[in-house]
Amino acid sequence: MVDPLAEVVSLLQPSTPFSKLVVASAPWAVRRAEMGRPFYFVMLEGSCHLTVDSPEHRDTITLHAGDFVLIPAARSFATSSLDRQPPCEGEIVTTPIVQIPGGARVGDPSGVVDARMLVGNCVFQSPDAAMLVSLLPQWVHIRGEQRLSTLVQLVGDESRSDRPAREIVTARLLEVLLIEALRSTASTAASPGLVRGLSDPKLALALRCMHERPASPWSIAQLAHEAAMSRSAFFERFGRTVGIAPMEYLQAWRMAIAKRMLRQRELAIPDIAERIGYSSVSAFGVAFTRHVGIPPGRYAKAEVDDMQV
Repeated sequence: MVDPLAEVVSLLQPSTPFSKLVVASAPWAVRRAEMGRPFYFVMLEGSCHLTVDSPEHRDTITLHAGDFVLIPAARSFATSSLDRQPPCEGEIVTTPIVQIPGGARVGDPSGVVDARMLVGNCVFQSPDAAMLVSLLPQWVHIRGEQRLSTLVQLVGDESRSDRPAREIVTARLLEVLLIEALRSTASTAASPGLVRGLSDPKLALALRCMHERPASPWSIAQLAHEAAMSRSAFFERFGRTVGIAPMEYLQAWRMAIAKRMLRQRELAIPDIAERIGYSSVSAFGVAFTRHVGIPPGRYAKAEVDDMQV
């Protein structure tokens, strides 16, 4: 059986090249603008508030030791000690921040440390990263997963150690932690996206159908039938849970497959069009150009030129 999340993660090619240790003493608050870069947050000790900004609203969650948060495309976010709310956009933040080896000291430099966290940026190496990230939740919060807790503990041990190859081991552990977080759908608290959709037994059936047979001439009625739901109930539930309409999701996935095939240059454009459900090259070309911005032939040539530079 095809695993939609595994396919998306595989195409994303995630890595975690940057991380830093943050130690904090209450009261404290920090606000950052990440300009759409993926960001992760591992709570090693203590607790804090985290607010994630989105165009529609602000989500605030309380993190405790062992928690992991992934923000695939962070615009801006804020953190604070439990005795205050995270600062809003434009709010002046006066918390002292002192650089220390491997990270930063937040709050009173002489105060008692009551929180330790590992924070950093992820890198999605896929050329399709922006499109694929749109299929993921705006944020994922993992708590109570034994496998995740074990990984967090290992990351924490490495961050405190002075063993050889510490940076390499930490980077690999964080990569595994990232993938494990994305696939932990059953107990994941997440905003709308593929993760939440796969945790819904009915919607998961339709999502797997789209991934298993992207070339099939799917309609809302057919997908609703696969999910054993009425057409209207399926459409409303899919949009609310996944964040986009079913046919919009299907087209995004088809285009991701097409871009991968064009880069690999193993199939002719007519064959690629057929593989993802288009009856003619012209129809595929129009859809691809509308979605990607350039025709498929030019996209394939540009990818070859980039590899030769």
